[in-house]
Amino acid sequence: MARPRQHAPDALHSQVMHACDEWLAKQPVHGLSLRALAREVGCAPSTLLKLYGSFNNLLQHVNVETLARLQHTITSLVDDDPEPWLRSLARAYWLFAEQDCYRWQLLFDYPLAKEGELDQRQSDLIEALFTQVEASLKSYQPALDDLEARRLGRTLWGSVHGLVQLGLNERLGYWQGQQLKVDELLDQLMSTILAGLRHREAAT
Repeated sequence: MARPRQHAPDALHSQVMHACDEWLAKQPVHGLSLRALAREVGCAPSTLLKLYGSFNNLLQHVNVETLARLQHTITSLVDDDPEPWLRSLARAYWLFAEQDCYRWQLLFDYPLAKEGELDQRQSDLIEALFTQVEASLKSYQPALDDLEARRLGRTLWGSVHGLVQLGLNERLGYWQGQQLKVDELLDQLMSTILAGLRHREAAT
């Protein structure tokens, strides 16, 4: 899967991404179609097919933009201390998904690209995100080796992602008639993981 072919105008690609952005700001992707997008940007559906190859490829470009936005959000977190940085990261992930839920859902509803330049761009963005998390975990607990940090980074992301997904679907349950809050559960999750890392240091 390649980016829009070089002979295609960059202006049209920008218009298409803007149209997708406006759509996803208000509603999920399921009602979006190549024909609807073509109508929105003022071209024929065949023009978009020539530009992207398929509607799925077009959506992969939207996913690349989403990953880039998420990376920007994370790199904007400024804190040299790994503990508050990791806590801020978990909260930022939740806020990102909550505030841009349809774009976020698209990222996981459609499989990521599996070959070509789009696949490489997506992989590079995802790897950069995990690298930051792993570095922060190793800064917090220097006894972690590279493999342990990688595994823990994925475990942490999976746990945070699960809470975020359940929170968006309002499936986290209730306590004394009040719905459990995602941000409070994320704080509890981080406290548990970080306490375990501190205990490891004490035990060594």
